[in-house]
Amino acid sequence: MINFSIKDAFDIFLVALLLYYIYKLMKRSSGATIFSGIIVFIIVWIIFSQILNFKLMGTMLNYVINVGALALVVLFQEEIRHFLSTIGTSGRNHVFLRLFRPKKQEVTFHQAIIPIIMACINMSREKVGALIVIERNIGLSEYINSGDLIDANISQRLIETIFFKNSPLHDGAMIIRKQHIAAAGCILPVSHNDEIPKQLGLRHRSAIGISEKTDALAIVVSEETGEISVANQGILHQALSGDQLEAMLTQE
Repeated sequence: MINFSIKDAFDIFLVALLLYYIYKLMKRSSGATIFSGIIVFIIVWIIFSQILNFKLMGTMLNYVINVGALALVVLFQEEIRHFLSTIGTSGRNHVFLRLFRPKKQEVTFHQAIIPIIMACINMSREKVGALIVIERNIGLSEYINSGDLIDANISQRLIETIFFKNSPLHDGAMIIRKQHIAAAGCILPVSHNDEIPKQLGLRHRSAIGISEKTDALAIVVSEETGEISVANQGILHQALSGDQLEAMLTQE
């Protein structure tokens, strides 16, 4: 006779919640199909080794599980790093920890985003393509090192100059770190999500890609349409006005 208690139900709920969260994380990358296959394999392993108690099949599957665990760490190292970074970010943003943070940084950041917004509005009007990434809790050092280091105060004129069509840094991404322009001409990871509309180009795919792998915000100004978009957590928010862009940056 099977004993099933409230504790068991809660245990199943927690496992289901964890698997759902991991699936959502994998869905932003190319590992969603592989993760689904892993879940099917685990279900088969439980049926044969735990429920039906097949000794030979269970032993073989146990060996596969033990070896496969190491292979999964190598295969999903990017996703695991993002998962752990997300947990760490949530801990740092806990409501109790916010009480001990100085408010001066929030005011400084709000002042810093005004030149970014004004530059995006002007570049949108002139249909100048741009890609601006704002670092948050997860460091972007590896992407900063791929471009040209600038380390300058945020300036509307400097942003527009960097993304001027004849500028050698025009095609790369600008990364903002701690209210400073850290680098420009940076190379970002490109998203391979099949759900991205075909009309979106490399800038938009790069913006989505960096937002999938980190918690950064990526602002895109389309060179074809002048449309302003923001990528956050793998989701692209398109056709934003200046007020909507300011509200999103301030909120996030």
